[in-house]
Amino acid sequence: MNAGNSQGDSVHLVILIFAYGLPFLLLFCGGLIGTILERRHFASIRRREAATGDLPTVPTRSLDPDRKVAETRLVSASVVVSHDYLKRFLAQLRKIFGGRLRSYESLLDRARREAILRLKEQVPEASIIVNLRLETATIGRTHGKQGLGAVEVLAYGTAVRYT
Repeated sequence: MNAGNSQGDSVHLVILIFAYGLPFLLLFCGGLIGTILERRHFASIRRREAATGDLPTVPTRSLDPDRKVAETRLVSASVVVSHDYLKRFLAQLRKIFGGRLRSYESLLDRARREAILRLKEQVPEASIIVNLRLETATIGRTHGKQGLGAVEVLAYGTAVRYT
């Protein structure tokens, strides 16, 4: 009778580990994959920033008065970036105790830089992009409450090509 009882206890233990361990395993795997993808994205951003570094983007409206303008045009680019589940889970814990949400800061940094890069890549012939503006919007709702499923950043400005 003891053998049957220990076998039943083993089954209960396996079910318990599966029921409580699987969500944490999935969070860990999601966090690991998200971290790898984020690092790859940052590496791509750094490479592309180096390639487009000679095209300045400035928030000012003024142009160089000594140079003749050949062409101007409005350019815009947007990007939507999302978090992995582990960072969302950790951010929810941080909201309970207070403090900086560094993972959200990283998310916004990636989105802003990517939007500006997409803007620059549209007009490689431009001399400068002036009047640069960035707009940010939160995308996603969770259970009727405002939640950060993803963030959209829209970058726009005026591309100027001097003669």
